[in-house]
Amino acid sequence: MSIAPKPPTTPTTSTMTMAMATAVPAGLPAYAELFCLTNFSFLQGASHAEELVARAAQLGYAALAITDECSLAGVVRAHAEAKRVELPLLIGAHFHLTDPGGGPAPSLLALACNREGYGNLSELITLGRTRGAKKGSYLLTPDDLAAPPAPYAHLQGLPDCLMILLPAYPAHRPEHIERLHAHAAWMSATFPGRSWIGLNLLQRARDEAHRASVAEVASQHGLPVVAVGHVCMHVRSRKPLHDTLCAVRVGKPVAGCGYALAQNAEQHLRARLRLANLYPPQALAETLRIAALCTFSLDNLRYEYPHELVPPGHTPASYLRQEVERGVRWRFPQGLPDKVARQIEHELALMYRQNKVCTDFKFALKGAKVCTNP
Repeated sequence: MSIAPKPPTTPTTSTMTMAMATAVPAGLPAYAELFCLTNFSFLQGASHAEELVARAAQLGYAALAITDECSLAGVVRAHAEAKRVELPLLIGAHFHLTDPGGGPAPSLLALACNREGYGNLSELITLGRTRGAKKGSYLLTPDDLAAPPAPYAHLQGLPDCLMILLPAYPAHRPEHIERLHAHAAWMSATFPGRSWIGLNLLQRARDEAHRASVAEVASQHGLPVVAVGHVCMHVRSRKPLHDTLCAVRVGKPVAGCGYALAQNAEQHLRARLRLANLYPPQALAETLRIAALCTFSLDNLRYEYPHELVPPGHTPASYLRQEVERGVRWRFPQGLPDKVARQIEHELALMYRQNKVCTDFKFALKGAKVCTNP
């Protein structure tokens, strides 16, 4: 027996309300923002790092990544605030790569998983900044990550970092999709097993077409899709300041900036309910998976003596003492006064306790900058 289909009905207010209610799973989804700029991204970020961290904690975010453009300048202040509010903080940066041939190159996020990843990310930033033609600029090409020159071969694939491709918006025309395919293939080959495609939805006109293109390309290349916010403000009321920064950047009055201005104020830290209504659940879940893989904290950094400067048979402490004694004989050929001897022992003990042993101390001795006058 067949069942005849029911005739179509016009949805009522109550049925629309029920549909919206069932669109979001019970309870707010957990979320970690992975793409966030501070005011250290010059003329782009409109909020201080401390404001962004405090707001993310207010909204109940699982974690927040600070990803200024080719810079780690905002992470120290963010780290201090994150410790205060007990919010996990991810350290990263984002880059607009340059194609030497003049073609479109990918933009991407890099997030440090551990201390080694942080070191590699720092070195990549230094490399890009030293090539900048003018103050505040940088230059990195896809080959710097896929096939770097010999002195930087250890940066190939940027080990111990997670990479997120940032597709240009909107990816809806055939040429846009073809370009996205090329960038996704490059990501898969350069960062196998630790690359994602970022989905940025800011309630603009072509969001649905962009979402579909990103999903199609990600599926064909086996890359997970992850939600990213491209956050530039901690609250939407900073939009006038964001517009002013844009005007300064392009060198025009705000009224003359046109499409250079952000279309709306969605580049702020949004409520999780709002995000749940915009992004697929799996894209939100991927933010948590990435956050769980990034365990690096600035607290992991400690001074470490450069072992290559310590001769065989010595520890840093014993080598320092030997060099100090040699400096003492040079500085006080007639004998070391008791007062100076006590001062030296005090300084050595202090350096041992703070793990700040450094052979530069001997040069201070030779310059008579450490030892007091007899």
